[in-house]
Amino acid sequence: MQLLSTPRSPARRRTATLLAALCCAALPVVAAAAQPPAVRAAATEVLGNATHFTGLGSPYGGCGLPQRELDSQDFVALNVFNTPGDYASTYPRPVPDSNASVKGLFDNGRNCGRWVKVTIGDYCTGTNDGAPGLPFCRNGSWVADTYNGATLNMLVADSCADSNAWCRDDPNHLDLATDSLNRFRIGGTPAGTMYPDHWNNRHVSWSFVPAPDYNGDIRIGFLRGAQRYWPAIAVSHLPNGIHGVQYLANGTWTDAVMNSDMGQSYVIGATTSGQSSFTIRIRDAADAWLGGSRTYSFSLPSGCAGGCSQDYTAVPYTTDTSGGTPPPTTPAPSPSGDTACTAGWKLTGSWQGGYQADVTVTNTGSRPVTGWSVHHTLPGGVTVANRWNAVVDPSLPATTVHNASYNGSLAPGASTTWGMTLSGDDRDLGTLSCTAS
Repeated sequence: MQLLSTPRSPARRRTATLLAALCCAALPVVAAAAQPPAVRAAATEVLGNATHFTGLGSPYGGCGLPQRELDSQDFVALNVFNTPGDYASTYPRPVPDSNASVKGLFDNGRNCGRWVKVTIGDYCTGTNDGAPGLPFCRNGSWVADTYNGATLNMLVADSCADSNAWCRDDPNHLDLATDSLNRFRIGGTPAGTMYPDHWNNRHVSWSFVPAPDYNGDIRIGFLRGAQRYWPAIAVSHLPNGIHGVQYLANGTWTDAVMNSDMGQSYVIGATTSGQSSFTIRIRDAADAWLGGSRTYSFSLPSGCAGGCSQDYTAVPYTTDTSGGTPPPTTPAPSPSGDTACTAGWKLTGSWQGGYQADVTVTNTGSRPVTGWSVHHTLPGGVTVANRWNAVVDPSLPATTVHNASYNGSLAPGASTTWGMTLSGDDRDLGTLSCTAS
């Protein structure tokens, strides 16, 4: 997984005025649940405070999709961190297991793509500004009004890592899309204009629910920069969220790696190494295979050969509902003879305008190798910025390298690795050739 190659969601555009000037009788902050929020049962209805924000960042929200590609424009953000009383500490994302106690309900993206049923609760007559170390409603009280009981089904599409009391003190905090605040309904009837005059960051109760009125099947799209050697996809229109993706590679199912903590984006692998066709299957939030292990097969669009230029490129797919794991395939025999070698490369780092590739050279012959050389092809506009553990042969093109003095000797089956950083955005180095001596 190349964390730097896919843009992270920037700070979301929040409302500048959160009614901090309204007046005033302190109530305690909502208490944290006894168990970590990330493992709370899906059907449990919880009480929390709700704020609002105007939209997802660009190009992606915290779950890995552009806002226009969401299944609904009624969406919410979940807490990334649960650190009551601690507003300054920062933690890596995804949150490692060593800091599991601080995981919020975003749960490193594992609750992305799920739906929540949100019910409006009491209004605060005092100040509810999320100030650190202070009650959410102070110099006033929580009161019921005509909006209590209004509901709306909303999609988890973003993450809230803000350092205010709402995000850090309240494990059940929801950040609601601003435009949704006036779309709540009571018994099927519009509840009326709640925002801005009747909002003031109200109490809400909510629970995870299956996707309402679900029909059809998932949507798959490649993200910006995706190509054969970095096939990052986003999966949406999910019946019950997404907890994992597997891809079929050379006859074996392999777990895909989530793209950072953007829970609907995964970096997959090709059905055949180095090619641009893919087959995946998906595990939902209940850890059940979607469609009983239904598989989805699709190809990288031709326009993405040098990296998809759009933030989201939808692709058609075919499905297979036979389920189950395909039989293992017999690997192709390794080259044999006196001396032989192979070279394969993988992308190990990526950033705007450049990337890193590591090359593994393997002795596939029956005798020891005393030296090797590798030829690779540079895409147009790409240059080598740095290289290590390999030496350029001055008598040959710069794309042909040979072993250094210390890594040329390889016993049969042994390997060594060299690497390089490159300047440019096309990450296709093609097939490498190796010659042994």
